Parts: sequence; structure tokens; C-alpha cells
Amino acid sequence: MKCFVGVDLGSTTSKAVVLDERGDVLGRGITNSRSNYERACDVARTEAYVTARFTLLRREIDRRRAEVADPSRLDKLVSDLERSFRLEQYLAQLRVFEAFALEELHAGPRYAPVREDAQARLEDIVARMAESAPVLFRVGAQRKSDFFRDIAGSAFQALAARLASSEGAGFDLLLSLYDKAILRVEAEKLELGFEANLRPALDRVLRKSPADEADLFRTAAEAARTHPLDEVRAVGTGYGRARLPFPRDQIRSEILCHGLGAHAMFPGTATVLDIGGQDTKAIQVDPEGIVTSFQMNDRCAAGCGRYLGYIADEMNLGLHELGPLAQQSTRTIRISSTCTVFAGAELRERLSLGEKREDILAGLHRSIVLRAMSLLARSGGVRDEFTFTGGVANNAAAVGALRKLVAENYGERTLNISPESIYTGALGAALFAQRDVVRGAAPPAEVAA
Repeated sequence: MKCFVGVDLGSTTSKAVVLDERGDVLGRGITNSRSNYERACDVARTEAYVTARFTLLRREIDRRRAEVADPSRLDKLVSDLERSFRLEQYLAQLRVFEAFALEELHAGPRYAPVREDAQARLEDIVARMAESAPVLFRVGAQRKSDFFRDIAGSAFQALAARLASSEGAGFDLLLSLYDKAILRVEAEKLELGFEANLRPALDRVLRKSPADEADLFRTAAEAARTHPLDEVRAVGTGYGRARLPFPRDQIRSEILCHGLGAHAMFPGTATVLDIGGQDTKAIQVDPEGIVTSFQMNDRCAAGCGRYLGYIADEMNLGLHELGPLAQQSTRTIRISSTCTVFAGAELRERLSLGEKREDILAGLHRSIVLRAMSLLARSGGVRDEFTFTGGVANNAAAVGALRKLVAENYGERTLNISPESIYTGALGAALFAQRDVVRGAAPPAEVAA
């Protein structure tokens, strides 16, 4: 099967999308790797191909439903396999993390006085993390993040606080080892793909299945594993696109990719607002998804995802907690500062005056959206249909503030938000890759999937 890839290297996350020959999405991948853009590209692509293989598995299962008495069992096995596969990936990364942490421990002179104690505590922490890992991937598990850095960091910090010694290896020393090792894990090219982790994941899932059901499922999984995926062309975009390991003719601007991606998700799209980690884009597109005008703010973190991240740190909250807390507000406090740093100072002042956190957060979300409204006005206003993309589109408080301000200024508009909105730029890039080949604009790039 021929496929086309789009990679969006963002400032906080990097995304990849794989399309099949018909232009349907086969797979999506995302990473928050901070090592370098080339490695982030590699991880996002690997993840996109992993989910592409699971898509192929589901298609194979659909073709075999008539062969079993209870087809719903096959659907459950696919879900179980995906969770088991993610567990295998996590454990593989955890083993590499432990090896790097031990290397750092034995290489650093500062650790010499407590090396033996630190090694024992480090090995104990990692063993407990591995022992509790299945709980993170069981049915209904609520993880704050799907990224290894976040999951492992949270568990490591909690265990280090409990197991640190006041006389030997202290909490700060253990955390220092974590910080050094996690950077090396992210920079290392690990075997996290479908091939490397399928067999142990299958063995875990099928150990209690009837023989005929297990045989059918293994056959379907093998078909998905071996199905040829020939990457014909890849196109890159995003904040870090200049660092992508792609030829120059395989790079497109963020504006073009977000416009085309939004149009592909919602064909009626006329206006696009993308709020990412580092910048905000207001885009107008024609009925074909071609950009006709745009405005972009990329010189200040205020009004972007980084702004929310800064506020989350100030309030000692997780980024995912801001929106739900802001929605509990009974009154919206107007935040006058337009600078991230000054907004932090105003936040602290408001808290010291006894203002409620949820009311302050409601005001901060409104402040972000007001900056976006200014860009929208300069780009040509808000036309029907209006599509909101980027990571901030998953923040319900930001969506609520945007919906209200758009209605106040432009009247009722159809507001489109996809659960996969964070992949909009990567989707647009993949569509450009497909168009390049279909139109013969460039020769196919033979890249192994």
C-alpha cells in the first residue's frame, strides 16, 4: 500500500499523520520529546506507523468477523492488545532509563560518597515503577498524560520522595539522576515500533483465549504486521520545520498546512483559528482549502499554549486541570496584563487578595481568546464555518470563551472542533505530500516505512 506522511514539528509537541492511497488517515503519532527536532520527528513518525498498523489490524478483523461466534470478542482483543502494546513500550523505555541512570550514577564524581546507597534506591524505585505499570494501562485507567516523560516523571518523583534517605541518597540527588537520564532516553533511537513490541503484547493478551480465537487473532495481527506500507512522499511543517531532515521541496508553511488540514476535517471551513504552544494563527481559506489571508502572532507567549503552561506552573496545577477549574467560575475577573510575565505577577496579586482560583483562571482564558479575536479581525473576521484547531482547542474553558466572544462580535457561527485537532497541521502536510505525487509536482521519495 502506498502511503503519504505529514510531520508537524511544534514547539511543545511534534505530530505525524499517515494517509493511505485514498487519502484516509491510517495513523497518527505525537511526542513531547525535548531532545532535538530530528529525534522528535522520528518518534512521531514511529508512533504514526504504530497506529497505522492497528488500523490495518482493525480492517483485517472486520473481514474475519463471520469466522467467530461472538465478533465483539475480537473488538475487545484489539483494545486489549493496544493497551498491552503501550505497556510494552513503557517497560522498554523504563529499562533504558534505568540503564542510563545507573551510567550517570557511576560516571558522576558528585555521587561517589553515596553511590552504593543511591544505586540501591534507584533500582528499588524503577522496580516499583515496573511492578505498578500494568495499572496505568488497564481498562478505564485515567492517566494525566500518554507521554513517557510525564508518566515516568510523576511516578519517579513520588517514589523518590518516599524512598530518599536523609543521610545517603537524598531526594534532590535522585531527581538529578532522573533529569539526566530522561534526556538521554529521549535522544536515544529506541525500538518502540509495531514489530518490536507486538509478540510480547500478543502473548499477554491471548494467554486465556480459546485456541481457535487466538489462532484467528494471531493470523490477523501477522497480516497487519506484514502488510506493505510504502512511504511515497513526506512533507514537513511546523515551528521547527527548518530542522526537519527533509529536502527543501518537502517543506510547507504552517499556514498552508493548517488551512488545508482544517478544510479536510471540515469541508465547509471558511475561517481557521489555531492556538498552538508557541504561536496563534488566524487563517481565511477558500472553498478548496487554499489560504487567502492570515495573521499570526509568534513573538510573545501570551495568547498561546505556553501562556497556559506558565500559569499552570504558577498555580502548581497540571495543564489539563486549568480548563475544568476555570469552568467552575461564578464570575470572570478581567486580567489587564497582556504580557505572560506580568500576568503571572497579576495572578499572584489576585490570589493574595483572596480572589478564587477558578475566577482568576476564567479571566485568563478570556484574555487569551481576546488576543486571538484581534488576530481574527485583522485577517478578515470570522466567517461561517469557523474551525478551531491546536492543543488549546481541547480546553473547554477556552472554547467557551471563544464561542461567547464570536457570538457577541459576529453573531452565531458554526464552530467546528475535532478531537484530533492537534494533528491539523500534520494532516495538511500529508495531503500536500499526496497532491505533490498525484500532480507530478515532484518525484516520489522512496523511504522505507
